[in-house]
Amino acid sequence: MQLTARNRRHISTSIRYAVLVIVGILMLYPLVWMFFSTFKPNDEIFGAYNLLPKNWTFGAYEQIFKMYGGQINLPIAMKNTYIIVFSKVALMLFSVTLTAYGFARFEFVGRKIFYAIMISTIFLPQTVLNAPQYIMYNSWGWINSYKPLIVPTLFAVDSYFIFMIVQFMHGIPREMEEAATIDGCNSMQTLVHVLIPMLIPALVSAGLFQFMWSSNDFMGPLIYIRTTSRQMASVFIKMCMDADKGTDWNRVLAFSLIAIM
Repeated sequence: MQLTARNRRHISTSIRYAVLVIVGILMLYPLVWMFFSTFKPNDEIFGAYNLLPKNWTFGAYEQIFKMYGGQINLPIAMKNTYIIVFSKVALMLFSVTLTAYGFARFEFVGRKIFYAIMISTIFLPQTVLNAPQYIMYNSWGWINSYKPLIVPTLFAVDSYFIFMIVQFMHGIPREMEEAATIDGCNSMQTLVHVLIPMLIPALVSAGLFQFMWSSNDFMGPLIYIRTTSRQMASVFIKMCMDADKGTDWNRVLAFSLIAIM
């Protein structure tokens, strides 16, 4: 029997959805394994292939509020993390929007040169900057504080996000800004009332990327923060791994799962 065009479309759609469901399951499986492994002892995590634990243990979650070194536990580490992360996201969105607005909509001497220099910094590895930045922040007395992690974002150091917002602005018709100018808006009013509402998709994307990258940052807090009670979750989870006494991996996985969530 010959298939109609409608039936062929239904079959094609079903196949595509089936493939997406299978791929989705494959991508979610590591998280599912991670969740069930938080209830397994070490010998089951590394010695058995079954997904569900044979001997359920809840000791990993009982240690969430355990103080390590008498100074920090997971809730404190998460609080420290989001003090830094939310501050960086807010300051980044403010500074990047203003900088991108300047590059995208204003003509000034050296604009193309400055923009090229800004773009070139995307290719500069952070490891090259660690030593000179540490010397500079140490001379300012910023070591063992959150300033080295938060303050730079106020000065639009995230070149990738500037580039992304600039490209998004190029897709917004200038006629809308000209209409706002005719209605009496100045440059800042045009930015706030006309451009930013249309930039929301790009700003949300930039905010999410900054949120994830800042939450996962390990080297920054490790270099600049010395006091254990002020460390971020990424460093705290590493502190839970004891090379001498042995690591309870269900605890590490449980803490990591909570941080991911």
